[in-house]
Amino acid sequence: MTRYKLTLEYDGGPFVGWQRQSNGLSVQEALEEAIFAFCGERASLFAAGRTDAGVHARGQVAHVDLEREADPDTVRKAINFHVKPHPVSVLAAEPVDGEFHARFSAKWRAYRYGILNRRSPLTIDRGHVWLVNAPLDVEAMREGARRLLGHHDFTSFRSSICQAASPMKTLDILEVERSGEAIEIRARARSFLHHQVRNMVGTLKLVGEGKWTPGDVAKALAAKDRSAAGPTAPPDGLYLMEVGY
Repeated sequence: MTRYKLTLEYDGGPFVGWQRQSNGLSVQEALEEAIFAFCGERASLFAAGRTDAGVHARGQVAHVDLEREADPDTVRKAINFHVKPHPVSVLAAEPVDGEFHARFSAKWRAYRYGILNRRSPLTIDRGHVWLVNAPLDVEAMREGARRLLGHHDFTSFRSSICQAASPMKTLDILEVERSGEAIEIRARARSFLHHQVRNMVGTLKLVGEGKWTPGDVAKALAAKDRSAAGPTAPPDGLYLMEVGY
């Protein structure tokens, strides 16, 4: 038995999310079926982050245990061959010891959220960024983001169906950068609550539009009430970029 660490890239648009579900194809199912086609084993994949429907990944990490002995590059190429035509790619496969766990061994997770701030509709980037028509004040968004850094009760930014045992999280990075019409929001923490990043982005959009002040972000955080924060940003612009071990 060999445990393989897989680094993955995928377009989340066609999937119901990472996790197997009864209502459609998941990234997990597509990969597990590809593994079965490769070696005939019904293996289970465990991921660092269970991304939602429509959320993308450029550096998702998963692990799988296989009875078949194979060169890591053979594993990578075989899964990529059998997962076609689904938009999933194994970027790297490497053997790891049995103590490694893609989810529980992770030290931090980094996400990026992309906004295209313009009036014209999307074409090439449809499904991969959030189109925001109203002009956004990035400096005000940065100041609002700073109010969320550190160790807090993030109940106001937590989905009602979040299964985390505690709303307490430590947000290490929340940065907002603009390049032309493109705005990127980068977040990093050991772990996140369900919808936390998207709820923070939806709140920062209100600040960028001038509907909220940065101080309102701090008030929403202190309220510990989901209804006190902004709306949930769509999944289109969210990417799991990297997992640190």
